[in-house]
Amino acid sequence: MAEVDRRFKDHRGITVHVIRWEPETRRVIYHREGYDHECFSPLEQFQRKFTELKDDHEH
Repeated sequence: MAEVDRRFKDHRGITVHVIRWEPETRRVIYHREGYDHECFSPLEQFQRKFTELKDDHEH
């Protein structure tokens, strides 16, 4: 497991905070604002539906 601190935008334009990558299961773990629990997505699906935000002003 690898800790991560990066922000992405989903295919609907909603920002998520990626907190962890699990190489053994190939899952991306992230938080959505307003959700109490962590969310996860298979890497292949995450790569299709999310775009990394490079600049802080995009939050």
